[in-house]
Amino acid sequence: MCERRHPDIPDLLARNRAWAADKTAADPGFFERLVAHQTAPYLWIGCSDSRVPANEIVGLDPGEMFVHRNIANLAPPQDANFLSVLQYAVQVLRVRHILVVGHYGCGGVRAAYENLRLGLIDHWLSPIRGLVRAKAAQLAALPDDAARLDRLCELNVLEQVENVSINPFVLDAWAAGADLTVHGWCYSLADGLVRDLGSTVDGAHSLLPPAG
Repeated sequence: MCERRHPDIPDLLARNRAWAADKTAADPGFFERLVAHQTAPYLWIGCSDSRVPANEIVGLDPGEMFVHRNIANLAPPQDANFLSVLQYAVQVLRVRHILVVGHYGCGGVRAAYENLRLGLIDHWLSPIRGLVRAKAAQLAALPDDAARLDRLCELNVLEQVENVSINPFVLDAWAAGADLTVHGWCYSLADGLVRDLGSTVDGAHSLLPPAG
């Protein structure tokens, strides 16, 4: 089998020039609008996995979605990076939808499930290891590890939806009357489709019960 050749740096720069030329040819005002302002109505909180390109999955152009990505799509209340993105999205961009998006086959979720020791990331993944313990009975009832890992990816999304929904920035926005909804999705690498997990929160009155 022939090994796939990845583009080198000059190739990437050439691809960038071609992409910019194509965008300008299709829409001469595209970059002018991008420079003028950012009006993204969506915040995507997703995994850093290179196979999960946020804008491309939902067919949006640059400038249409504010994106935060980290290992295993976590929304930890003690992480300054995540909190800064959330505050800016809610208070400055005034996004209308926060999309918490996990994906089946997530390496971070698998590492937490298998209790692997990988170094610094072990600390980052500790919330998922806690979720494994908390949901042990539910996971054990599933037929095999593949099903357990898929369900754990979903449970992790539900947990992060709750983290986002009880965050003070989000609660304050709702108290001020903001039109803001938090959604929980899971993306499948196998077919490119997003599964809506039904975990939609549009105000403090509809906060979800604990993930389960």
